[in-house]
Amino acid sequence: MTRVRLSVEERREELLRAAVEQIRLRGLGALRIADVASALGVSNALVLYHFETKERLVAAAFDYAAQADLAHLEKLRTRKGSATARLWAAIKWYAPTGPAKGWVLWIEGWAASLREPTLREVAQDLDARWKAAITELVAEGTAAREFTCPDPEAAAWRLTALLDGLGVQMTSYRGALTRRSMEAWIEEALARELGTTPEALHAAR
Repeated sequence: MTRVRLSVEERREELLRAAVEQIRLRGLGALRIADVASALGVSNALVLYHFETKERLVAAAFDYAAQADLAHLEKLRTRKGSATARLWAAIKWYAPTGPAKGWVLWIEGWAASLREPTLREVAQDLDARWKAAITELVAEGTAAREFTCPDPEAAAWRLTALLDGLGVQMTSYRGALTRRSMEAWIEEALARELGTTPEALHAAR
């Protein structure tokens, strides 16, 4: 079977998608260049031609995943609807429900970033931009008098800390917490930050 000839950018994106999936499947510590190459039916040399080392491939793969997450978050933040509805959509998307494939990837990245400065930069950028988006939505809703929050930035930090912690628990300790309990805690926390009630949030969104 003849492989379709790809441009440099198309090939890099194909390799990055494969690297992200292999990190999710195998874990960062066990990942090899050969795993990425084998998944696509290409040579190790082709992967190294584009990324030179495993470390550069991994850093680029995490940046690729981060940019995809941020693009989706931007769509949720800027779509039509009230600030409350858009904020809830962003929180619900970020929360570790379902298979939580993204959480496996980011937990791997957080651990590796303790020793890899490039990965740490990627993780910090994603975290900062996520917090900024939540801060903006909370500030927008407060300005529109949809709810009351005296410090949108602090609220964003507290909410993301809760979601990150739940993400680790749900991903690392399956079954330790029911999905219903987790969703109820998130709703209660969001309602407190916005000076309202879970019932009012339901009605607003």
